[in-house]
Amino acid sequence: MIKILALGDSYTKGESVCSTCNFPTQLQDSINLRRNNQRTSLKIVAQTGWTTTQLQNAINQGTLSNNYDLVTLLIGVNNQYQNTPFSVYQTEFPNLIQTAIQKAKGDKTKVIVVSIPDYAFTPYGGGNPAITNGLLPYNQFAADYCSQQQITFVNITDITQLGLQQPNLVASDGLHPSTLAYTKFVERILPVALQKLGLPN
Repeated sequence: MIKILALGDSYTKGESVCSTCNFPTQLQDSINLRRNNQRTSLKIVAQTGWTTTQLQNAINQGTLSNNYDLVTLLIGVNNQYQNTPFSVYQTEFPNLIQTAIQKAKGDKTKVIVVSIPDYAFTPYGGGNPAITNGLLPYNQFAADYCSQQQITFVNITDITQLGLQQPNLVASDGLHPSTLAYTKFVERILPVALQKLGLPN
């Protein structure tokens, strides 16, 4: 059985979409289709509002095994939103990467980091460039760190930046990605995940 672990915040949990509409569950479903519906297990450790600190604390307090075949990590928006010092992210994001690797049987090739969506392009964000500019250092730091450490980084931020042009990419709360947006995330993540799992695309 393939075991998937998804670590994050509201963007992983799927705030304001159905329980099977978040991107990890859609990814699981897509993998199952390519395995003739053999069982794939999914564990999501994510809550709306979590910063890097809260995610790490939750992992530390939990009883997650270290034998996952694939681990995704999408975190940081709440550090920015809550005006946490950027230095906290610079310290804790690498720590979370190391935690993700540990959970993936110690194999960094089984980890996928997903970029932070840009909530400026939602009715809530109102196209405010300060939000976009505030998120840029986070995504740049994550992309650079992953590049240095040879960790797979998948950029989905540009999908969410179409949210004002394409309102169907935004959930009913006017802030979070919709089911369709998560489907588009999976279109980018799936080929990478299949490769890591040794499955045909």
